[in-house]
Amino acid sequence: MAAEVVSRARCFGGEQRVLRHRSAETGTEMRFAAFLPPRALDGTKVPVVWFLSGLTCTEENVTVKAGAQRVAAELGLLLVAPDTSPRGEGVPDDPAGAYDFGLGAGFYVDATEEPWARHYRMRSYIERELPALVAAELPAELGRQGIMGHSMGGHGALTIALRNPGRFAAVSAFAPISSPMRCPWGEKALSGYLGPDRAPWRDYDATALIEDGARLPDLLVDQGMADGFLANQLRPELLEEACGKAGIPLTLRRQEGYDHSYFFIATFIEDHLRWHAARLGAP
Repeated sequence: MAAEVVSRARCFGGEQRVLRHRSAETGTEMRFAAFLPPRALDGTKVPVVWFLSGLTCTEENVTVKAGAQRVAAELGLLLVAPDTSPRGEGVPDDPAGAYDFGLGAGFYVDATEEPWARHYRMRSYIERELPALVAAELPAELGRQGIMGHSMGGHGALTIALRNPGRFAAVSAFAPISSPMRCPWGEKALSGYLGPDRAPWRDYDATALIEDGARLPDLLVDQGMADGFLANQLRPELLEEACGKAGIPLTLRRQEGYDHSYFFIATFIEDHLRWHAARLGAP
């Protein structure tokens, strides 16, 4: 189904849009944000950078808080930010109402356990359905793609890139969940969506994928050292160890005094966009 434009606004010479469509994968209406740089407004195709958001977020958080549009306009990058989970009538949520499972916490997996399996298909939505829709509806050059994300979305960006070798010329993350199999957020999500057998979990753990042979050309990660989730949820040292053993060039920048918020992301988003542009051949 074609996407419907919910809103549009001029921004740094380009246009910020929010779109919605009916998803075959999730069985729900889904929304995503797309920033078109000035050179794309006449239909000229431009490189695409995907931003996957973290727990509790929608497509709105990065759109209004990160301040990415100015640099994306300069670099000629199309920024696409999907929602983090299916939503709507009939979509199950965490029975206890917790923030780290269910609505807003899809973890970019294809769930296999009930009652999650019908709607929680964020892996297939992000890997297959949404790119096809974006290619059909927007001036996106899918031969030049980058992907980044924050926290749960950092986990999503890393695992999607590792599972799809050659698709993304640039990969980066802000405070990613480095190993969901080894942190409370991930153990809750993966056991709930996929069941108790830990073998299928490896498809959704960046360190496990690297251990199993998946590779990236290089990787940029920023991590705030005042992040309250650093020690028990994010564990960047596990990603550092895995990349070191695999020979993956990792630029891990430990940023003193920065926390987990969008103030942190807004501070370093320009660096990430320029990292992507250099690898995507953007001007």
